[in-house]
Amino acid sequence: MPSLVRARRAVVALFLSGVLLATTAACGGDSSQSLTTGSDTTPTASASFEKQKLAKTRFVANAGLAAGATYQWIVKPYREGKFKKGADGRTFALVKAGLAGAFTYNRLKAAVNNAKGDPLLSKAVAPLTAGIESLKDLGTKLRKGDATAGDVGAFEGVINRVKDAGKSAGAEVVDQVPSTAQLGGG
Repeated sequence: MPSLVRARRAVVALFLSGVLLATTAACGGDSSQSLTTGSDTTPTASASFEKQKLAKTRFVANAGLAAGATYQWIVKPYREGKFKKGADGRTFALVKAGLAGAFTYNRLKAAVNNAKGDPLLSKAVAPLTAGIESLKDLGTKLRKGDATAGDVGAFEGVINRVKDAGKSAGAEVVDQVPSTAQLGGG
């Protein structure tokens, strides 16, 4: 019977790895929903209040999903020791962490694009772009089990800085745990 359990786990891991690859290939960002007229410009004085309000709302939603995914599937399992060799459910936890890492990167990129629609928010979030870019390959590192405490800390640090930037611009970010379907891109 133990070989049946191992086979089932292998199939689940393979499936989730495929979903991760499909998700990262399909997630090109949220640039089509950007509220700016140029690629790196901020809204002009003629931008309406509704567009600015919508930008903040979308920023809060995207950053909240990124924060929730990071805490639920990366930080919390790491602190519980689920990523250590020999831990029960390690493979599944690593695959979920990899999916959460790719999802977090995608939602943070979308949040930065949303922030461009609000002048105050765009100034607060602009310095964080390099930190968000540094997370690009950490999803794969987590999925492979090569993540260290520093890598997990990097995710947590970037999320905290995004939350602080949002709060300073009047857009407080609250953690929202995405569903497994949202992690998988469905």
